[in-house]
Formats: sequence, structure tokens, C-alpha cells
Amino acid sequence: MTKDTRTFSLELFPPQTAEGAEKLRATRAQMALLKPRFFSVTFGAGGSTRDRTLETVLDIQREGHAAAPHLSCIGSTRESIRSILEQYRAHGIRHLVALRGDLPSGMAQPGTFRYANELVEFIRAATGDWFHIEVAAYPEYHPQARSPLDDLLAFRRKLEAGANSAITQYFYNFDAYAQFIDQCRRIGIEVPIVPGIMPISSYSSLARFSDNCGAEIPRWIRKKLESYGDDSASIRAFGLDVVTQLCEKLLASGAPGLHFYTLNQASLTSTLWQRLGLT
Repeated sequence: MTKDTRTFSLELFPPQTAEGAEKLRATRAQMALLKPRFFSVTFGAGGSTRDRTLETVLDIQREGHAAAPHLSCIGSTRESIRSILEQYRAHGIRHLVALRGDLPSGMAQPGTFRYANELVEFIRAATGDWFHIEVAAYPEYHPQARSPLDDLLAFRRKLEAGANSAITQYFYNFDAYAQFIDQCRRIGIEVPIVPGIMPISSYSSLARFSDNCGAEIPRWIRKKLESYGDDSASIRAFGLDVVTQLCEKLLASGAPGLHFYTLNQASLTSTLWQRLGLT
């Protein structure tokens, strides 16, 4: 697979204020210099950022870049999803990231759609082949999966429902991704599965994110980060080395691209991009 056929993309989350939107525009201007294939934009729990997600996606389009809004089924109805799909189609959006999403605090029931495969099936029934649909994959298994096999079969159901490709949860263990890909290929899954990459800027933030989503921080990385205490420069330098080496190994192994979870920050992702020679 050549560099030109690989997909290198960046994830953003919609800002909450006008000031945040202006700051994100400046950050996007820096990120745009990297020439990503697309920007994805997250969708809050229960659709809580629906309008802000759309506004951010349209801003990205106006700036001349491709955008892929996330769409979560938790807390959504068929009518609300249909309305969102119609808005995206009206604006010429042709790329979606379809996710189950997290159950918002205080919500007892997930809503009309329980799982992402049901959302993908609905999108296909409502819009045919209009959208390229990405779904999530979990090399270290979804934290709620009953077993590795159940998790793998759940992933296959999303593809059988009509998804085109996948982006993984972030990870730092190359072998977890390599084994996951091998397992997928053995059961006939051939779609592109792009590794999700989380730059490391803060140990406390990384530990919190990882505890919430089930991503493992290998012990040697965790202990090294802990040893730096409040030395943010050393944490960032060490993190850049760890993530650069992981990305190099992934690309050398034939990964179909990289998807960076930027947390709306340009610096670390830009440095990684340059180190990897992606510009």
C-alpha cells in the first residue's frame, strides 16, 4: 500500500462557545497545512452536540476540507437520525462515523437503537449508498464485551449492516492491533481498519481517558510517565517518541493509514506528522 492510498485523518470535537469556535478555526488552519484526507467531528452523548457538530462540519467544508461527522445512536430516535441525515445530505456531506456512543448520565434506556450495527442498517435503508460509513473497532476489546469472540462478531455485524471501513480505539500495544487484524482476516473481514492514535501530552488526562474507554497503557509507559511528575516537557518528549515508534511500526506493517485524536490541539499531531514524513 502506497502513501497516496493510505488515509491520514484528524478528529476534532465541537466547541461549546463562540470563543472556542474561533480558537478551533485557528487550530484547524494549522492542521490544514498537514493536508489530512478528512476531519472527523465528534457527536456528544445522546446527541447533545448535534447543532454544534453540524456547525463545525459546515465550517470545515467552507474552508475547503472534507468532513466526516460522528453520529451516535444512544439516546436517538429514527426521526432524529433521519433529520440529521437529511441535513447532511442537503449540505453534500458523504462521509459518516457511525457509533453506538455512551449512555448519558441519568439515562436508563439507550433509545431506539441499541447497537451501532442497527444504526448502520438504518442509515443504509434511509440513504442507500450516499454515505461512506466508518465504524469503531477495538483491538483491546470493547470494555463491555463479554468475550473477545463476542467483540469480534459485533464488529462483523456492523460491516454486514453496510459499513465501509473502520477506525480503532487508540492503543499503545502494536501486538494488540496486529492480532486483531489477523483475527479479522481469518473470519473474512477485509475492509480497511485504520489505527486510532492518541498523542500523549498529560499523564493524568491520558489515564482518565483510558480508564473510561478501556484502552490499556502498558506498564512500562505508565511507570515512565508517572516518574516525570509535573515535568510536562519530559512527558511530551517521551510521549512523542513512544507514539512515533508505534506509528512507524504500524505503517511498516501495512496499516491503511492513521487517525489522530487531536483533542483540538495542533502541536503534538503536527510534530508526529512531520516525524513520520506525512507532509
